[in-house]
Amino acid sequence: MDTRRSQLACSPVVPELEPDLDVDLDAYASPGAPANPGDGQEIDFADGYAQPGQDPDPATEPLPEGRFLDRERSWLAFNERVLELAEDPATPLLERANFLAIFAGNLDEFFMVRVAGLKRRIATGVATRSASGLQPREVLESIWTRSRELMARHAACYQQDVAPELAERGIHLIRWQELTEKEQGRLFTLFRQQIFPVLTPLAVDPAHPFPYISGLSLNLAVVVRNPVSGHEHFARVKVPPLLSRFLEVSPQRYVPLEDVIAAHLEELFPGMEVLAHHMFRVTRNEDLEVEEDDAENLLQALEKELMRRRFGPPVRLEVEESIDPYVLDLLVRELKISDAEVYPLPGPLDLTGLFGIAALDRPELKYPKFVAGTHRDLAEVESASAPDIFAALRERDVLLHHPYDSFSTSVQSFLEQAAADPDVLAIKQTLYRTSGEDSPIVDALIDAAESGKQVLVLVEIKARFDEQANIKWARKLEEAGCHVVYGLVGLKTHCKLSLVVRQEGEVLRRYSHVGTGNYHPKTARLYEDLGLLTADPQVGADLSDLFNRLSGYSRRETYRRLLVAPRSLRDGLISRIGREVANHREGRPASIRIKVNSMVDESVIDALYRASMAGVPVDIWVRGICALRPGVAGLSENIRVRSVLGRFLEHSRVFAFANGGEPEVWLGSADMMHRNLDRRIETLVKVTDPTHRASLNRLLELGMSDRTASWHLGPDGEWTRQAADADGQPLRNVQEMLIDARRRRRGPAIP
Repeated sequence: MDTRRSQLACSPVVPELEPDLDVDLDAYASPGAPANPGDGQEIDFADGYAQPGQDPDPATEPLPEGRFLDRERSWLAFNERVLELAEDPATPLLERANFLAIFAGNLDEFFMVRVAGLKRRIATGVATRSASGLQPREVLESIWTRSRELMARHAACYQQDVAPELAERGIHLIRWQELTEKEQGRLFTLFRQQIFPVLTPLAVDPAHPFPYISGLSLNLAVVVRNPVSGHEHFARVKVPPLLSRFLEVSPQRYVPLEDVIAAHLEELFPGMEVLAHHMFRVTRNEDLEVEEDDAENLLQALEKELMRRRFGPPVRLEVEESIDPYVLDLLVRELKISDAEVYPLPGPLDLTGLFGIAALDRPELKYPKFVAGTHRDLAEVESASAPDIFAALRERDVLLHHPYDSFSTSVQSFLEQAAADPDVLAIKQTLYRTSGEDSPIVDALIDAAESGKQVLVLVEIKARFDEQANIKWARKLEEAGCHVVYGLVGLKTHCKLSLVVRQEGEVLRRYSHVGTGNYHPKTARLYEDLGLLTADPQVGADLSDLFNRLSGYSRRETYRRLLVAPRSLRDGLISRIGREVANHREGRPASIRIKVNSMVDESVIDALYRASMAGVPVDIWVRGICALRPGVAGLSENIRVRSVLGRFLEHSRVFAFANGGEPEVWLGSADMMHRNLDRRIETLVKVTDPTHRASLNRLLELGMSDRTASWHLGPDGEWTRQAADADGQPLRNVQEMLIDARRRRRGPAIP
């Protein structure tokens, strides 16, 4: 099997796949960051770190420079793994199209946030070397080179593989010149009736300055000539973003919208001669910077900043490779963009439009359908009625594993029952991202408030690219009578928490949910996440204290079963890593297993290096970015790093420690990144049920097993796909194993 085969969670209708792009540029600016003062060249670790005959004390031995991989390169490697799945002929065909769209969307956000942030810091002169030892300019040039290679592979995969294979299966993605005369006539009628009225051609001449080109919009650069004067002119026509990108002209025959517009330019410029047209697309800085000195005005400040986002400076120009040099020179000059930021590509541009094609109803060209069932601990027998969540939680904690366990019959039902239950007095909830126009979570909170319950909702309106939606939800919740707060100044609230207070006889009982994923019913069917539902009094008390801190003036920083960033989470994990070192020295069981989306934080990585140097085995299961170099002799030879990507987006975070024979396991919302540990409210909850701890450890063992299909990270930062064993037989697929387990039985989330 192809060793470059890749896996990643996807959805044709949910393109936002959280590619870990939030601004995390402290390493380029903070003088306190463990940057390397060397010449910016990466260290050659081929001969290891410890010298022959030396037995360094890991607690005091200085760690080498160059021990961190560059996070931007690592992110591009993550997106390359997405591309590898699109390139893999073993991937179902429409899923390949979907992965092409995901790759394109991920790269768009990477340029809008990461590249834009690097350029801004270079321009302002505040950037210093990153932890990897590279100057921001070196990183930026590396990004330009690597992204150019990946974009060329991406275009070739579409042109040479996916589009032809789709045609063989009866789905034709064609260009205008391939249409029949009858089809062209049909599209002319469509153009006149539905497209022409919304088009606005913009001329460029002394009376008309070069128009503003909005970020990520598709545009036609048109050259026309006045037949009377003979003068040539430039004009821009924007492709309407609200119309379908691929138009179905005949059954299973689709043509790009821009081709239809280009074929009818004479209608837009009557009396002029259309000499040429070329497609182009601009990516702009769409990061937000909001001053939070006055928290009461945060909503208004963010709304103004959302307007400013539309006018961010360009960071990338994609053009058709056939573009006329004169037109390209004009675009480069007017957009004030460098040659290095120009990406000539074969058309069509912007393959995020393939999300629509991937959504076609052709189940034989997709992954087999899987429908999650109700967790066994919530309902012994599947039925049409919702389980009694509160009764179940009085019996035991419930460990959920989405999407294998249904979100709608667990977390969603938990909140809906709380809203409808007359014995429930209060609901407290964090919302980072939720679904669009129809959010059952928001509806339940509104119902609860309207029935007289006390409802506190912490809405994170600074959730990137969901700001506008969250502002809308915040206003709707306020209008319904919910108490809406926006967290602490300077910190995003990223933790996933629900607290329900219920009157039961003479006592108040608190029911809690702590999760690793958003309260988003749609992505819960596509993202792999964990959640703990519990009536444990300690967790309930912790959540009460934390919500009081978020909504009031509490300064509590210690909790019973929680680790909370930014105060205690990093230090809590590092102290537990150190405890494993002590256990190993004393001959007690010692090991560290971590599952996260990203592993970047230098302090945590250094602690893991020292644990490895002491002989503690360390396993890291990471979906995306990893700045740690595993397998370096004398430094990290006891560390393994794996990446498992598949039809579901691996999104959960788990931290497991052998703890001298008394296993300790935590789950929660935090990745090992500066932004999570320093600038967000994050929570990890301690898992106390022995069965749950064992289940999570088995999950980690499964993901790290050499018999499981995954990518292995080497000390040079290269990822190697391991998809088959020595005999050429396919290795196990973690996600398919979990799906099969659910189909055989409805049981706990982890088999």
